Amino acid sequence: MPLRTGSGVDEMTKAITASPEALALERIADAAREVQAASAALQRHFGVNGGAQPSALELARFAAAMQDLRDAREEFDRLQAQNRP
Repeated sequence: MPLRTGSGVDEMTKAITASPEALALERIADAAREVQAASAALQRHFGVNGGAQPSALELARFAAAMQDLRDAREEFDRLQAQNRP
């Protein structure tokens, strides 16, 4: 069963059947995509024009995305540590 789906029923099924580790990995992937998108938004300011300043909102989005990625990775690491013999 694929983890990325669009319907609410599939989301409910995923929540019931997916392991905590699989859900944590999906959270990491989602957070990484958000970091990538926020980074791309920042990179537009440093392209051809070179010196344009990103907005405070763009910087805050990037910082929040990085924090979410760190949190997701820490949660995954915690789950892995719990499952070690």
